[in-house]
Amino acid sequence: MLKVEHIGIAVKDLESSNMLFQTLFNSRHYKIESVDSEHVNTSFFKIGETKIELLEATDPDSAIAKFIEKRGEGIHHIAYEVADIHSEMERLSREGFTLLNDKPKKGADNKLVCFLHPKSTNGVLIELCQEITSDV
Repeated sequence: MLKVEHIGIAVKDLESSNMLFQTLFNSRHYKIESVDSEHVNTSFFKIGETKIELLEATDPDSAIAKFIEKRGEGIHHIAYEVADIHSEMERLSREGFTLLNDKPKKGADNKLVCFLHPKSTNGVLIELCQEITSDV
């Protein structure tokens, strides 16, 4: 794994959360994007080398809606950049980690993503992500 790519924060209302984090970081978000496959709207902030992704559910049955219902707003996942998501998924699977995806899928911010089940990572939802390039 190369670095922490971003920290995902589940929020009830993206607009009010954008205002809150804009004030907190003294900086505006640089991107808002819908990810239909995950039933979320996202907003990204970049603070130094760190990105923060706010996630708002667009469907009451989505993973983010269920997360907020169970735990409330807050840190949802930590995403790590990897050079080769396919080989990293194979390695982690061999090491006994439970992957939530059989193959990477398109996520926000031009990334291929795969999640690791929190039961195999001490309760932390881990996202692997790789920049989508023409040769991926």
